[in-house]
Amino acid sequence: MSTSINFKPKQASKRLIGALSVRSKDVMTKRYGLGKDAEPMTLDAIGQTYGITRERVRQIENHALTVIRKSKQYTEEKATFDEIEQIIHELGGIVVEQDLLDHVSNNTSVQSHVNFLLVVGHPFTKIKEDDDFKHRWFIDNTLSEKVHEALRKLYSSLKSDDLMSEPDIIKAFLEHVEDVSEKYKNEEIAKRWLALSKKIGKNPLGEWGKSESSNISTKGMRDYAYLIIRKHGSPIHFREVARTITEVFKIKAHVATCHNELIKDPRFVLVGRGLYALSEWGYMSGVVKDVIRKIIEKNGPLTKSEVIQKVMKERYVKENTIIINLQNPKYFKKNKDGKYEIVK
Repeated sequence: MSTSINFKPKQASKRLIGALSVRSKDVMTKRYGLGKDAEPMTLDAIGQTYGITRERVRQIENHALTVIRKSKQYTEEKATFDEIEQIIHELGGIVVEQDLLDHVSNNTSVQSHVNFLLVVGHPFTKIKEDDDFKHRWFIDNTLSEKVHEALRKLYSSLKSDDLMSEPDIIKAFLEHVEDVSEKYKNEEIAKRWLALSKKIGKNPLGEWGKSESSNISTKGMRDYAYLIIRKHGSPIHFREVARTITEVFKIKAHVATCHNELIKDPRFVLVGRGLYALSEWGYMSGVVKDVIRKIIEKNGPLTKSEVIQKVMKERYVKENTIIINLQNPKYFKKNKDGKYEIVK
């Protein structure tokens, strides 16, 4: 969402490159997408245009930036740079490049001009994306280092399959943020700082965790189903799982395909007619007779009512279904105390 700004980026950048020679101005216009085509050109592409090497283009670019920063036009744009600096402070002092550009304008052409102003402006520092973080801009290097370190500590504290609500991840993150101004310690800025990380992410259900986890970077029907059932919090019919996947993830989930994937994955347990639960909830796997066997193995001989009571905690089935399975002489028998035990 863009914000209201007092300066006009296109006019400001036009005034600044006015300090350059014709060729330098053309190179900078191509390099930063300041002309009709808002798409910046690579050093190689510009070099081919002029029949020079990419390194020579880089030299022209660097010289042009130096000329601009020493020009009267640069001094006259102080109010523009001050406003951009204030915006960065308001966004947390360090912010993802695309978030900053989107905040100023949703027009890609205007964003190209804002990016140029950021590059030219002396107070602004960019760190290119790496394995841990996205492209980001900041002003205060000390604040930047503290935020980066807090994000690394947060990542190290998370287990592979952890899923946290947004309030919980923000609370955990801010506990790692040390010695920064209290004005930055609020929900909106915390979310912007979290967005800096490439290793911590949010799934479509708004839950946070490690980006490499299938719970965050969902890759297929089984992962979608896991998130839906987990969010539901209790056994749910596979038809409802398929419907909710389509609704939440905006992909077509065929009922039959969804059912087949649930059957194959050990994360899910069939606990009734079409009802699936998560195995991590403690439900036993297998058909009713298998559940009865596991219960007797765990608890020893049990009365019929005790078996029924314990099976009903594991399966959404009728009592009669449990009794029929319990009375199968191939698997179970009564002992002298009238309790059921497993046939050896």
